[in-house]
Amino acid sequence: MRGVRHLLLTVPSFLASFQRSSALMTSASNSITLNDGRKHPLVGYGTYKVGFVPASASSAVSSSAAGDAAKAPEVTAAECVEMALDVGYRFLDCAEFYGNEAEVGKAIAKSGVPRDELFLASKCWTTTIHKGPEAVQAQLEKTLKDLGVDYIDLYCIHWPVPGKHVAAYQQLEKAQAAGLVRSLGVSNYAVEDLEELMESASVVPAINQIEINPFLHRSETIAFCESKGVKLQSYRSLRDGKAFNEPTVVAVAAKHGRTAAQVLGRWCVQHGYIYIPKSVKRERMEENMRVFDFELDADDMAKLDALTTPEALDNFVALYKKCVVRDTPDAGRTELVRTKLTVD
Repeated sequence: MRGVRHLLLTVPSFLASFQRSSALMTSASNSITLNDGRKHPLVGYGTYKVGFVPASASSAVSSSAAGDAAKAPEVTAAECVEMALDVGYRFLDCAEFYGNEAEVGKAIAKSGVPRDELFLASKCWTTTIHKGPEAVQAQLEKTLKDLGVDYIDLYCIHWPVPGKHVAAYQQLEKAQAAGLVRSLGVSNYAVEDLEELMESASVVPAINQIEINPFLHRSETIAFCESKGVKLQSYRSLRDGKAFNEPTVVAVAAKHGRTAAQVLGRWCVQHGYIYIPKSVKRERMEENMRVFDFELDADDMAKLDALTTPEALDNFVALYKKCVVRDTPDAGRTELVRTKLTVD
């Protein structure tokens, strides 16, 4: 009887473990095809503020203003990324601005995951873009060295720096032709920025990485990108955890027996957007990946789609105007920032 009782107790545990593993494997295998024919995973691990907080990040600025000393991270970026790879993430979203690419490279090397199983993405920051094409090329080569690879799957212009971003992108076209970059992309581009870029560029960006979540769902901009064959990567998909108690999200989560994070992630991939959650805790990494073993119905999606407010769009405009010249010698020069801007 003891053996039977032990079997009865362990079967549910085994099934739970099997279901969790199956969900993670399903997450890792889901992908979309870019306009250049390459496959891109639908879920990735974001490395922003993992083990390092950039000096001009809003949280760092707020902490400095309050007179608080920056706290040392509980875990390093290398430890977090190694954990994420062990959990099953194969797409890593990196950037010059994140300040931790060398640590990410250490995790990649230690993980033993074959290079051809990874999808590595990075972005060059405003300061580099402002300095010109040679600086962009130098930063790309530094990223490759830091990550410990000889090519990167996706390289993006982080912000459309006025008067500078087109030349920076054209340098990436040369890097792509040289085999250093597989796919080209942009980040935080408005409709007008893409239109300006395509007047001179010969390669249509495969990706535009922008903030996308139910609380900032810029449908007109998204539709424009999709009409040009540009896929959307979503950052702040989980709104840094600040929307987990929002009543609509809570209600949909309860309906499906899921967490708020999983609902927000499912909303994202169900729309066809590439979802990039971030956490430094293993259990959250696993939770965030489990978005392919359930589906939101039309009513759920409609309710979530309706959460974007005029205030959120106004906040987007303010952030855009600040960040296109952020950290550059032109910081604060609002006259350089375009006045015509598709907001929605």
